[in-house]
Amino acid sequence: MGYTSVLCWASTCLVAIFGGAPLASPYWPVLPWLRTDTTGVIAFALAAVSLTVSSYLRLRRTRPGVSAGRPVSRHAWVHAVQAIAETAAILATGVVIYLSLNVVTHSETLRLQLTHLWPWPSEGTARVIALGICVASVSVTRYLRARASSTASDEARVNDRVGTAA
Repeated sequence: MGYTSVLCWASTCLVAIFGGAPLASPYWPVLPWLRTDTTGVIAFALAAVSLTVSSYLRLRRTRPGVSAGRPVSRHAWVHAVQAIAETAAILATGVVIYLSLNVVTHSETLRLQLTHLWPWPSEGTARVIALGICVASVSVTRYLRARASSTASDEARVNDRVGTAA
């Protein structure tokens, strides 16, 4: 679901960047009431949810920080924060790329609202917000990965000492 949603969102971005059909036209003629730009918003939201859930389940299953077969115990909320941060980094990067390419093809839209669904933000503001989300989410992801590795190393050292003393 996540991969397909990202592809659908990317296809609506390509229509917005390079033109062809107007964004108010149907994404798929079978559903004439569903605009291309609305499809992009829905696909982006689906991608955010499904990629976050997928990442969370992967993190719970693989338990990052495994050392010598012993999993590091981490709270579920830590996995949830890491999953959200990883997904935010990917999607925010996509938004920055999309809006940057959009400026190249038609810079006059930079001051226009991002979508017909909400009056705020403009495309330019959304690009800056997405850059901020990239910085924050990559920082959180790197911190949590480093923390998991150091926790695993600490637990391995403690286990080695306990095993040596016995």
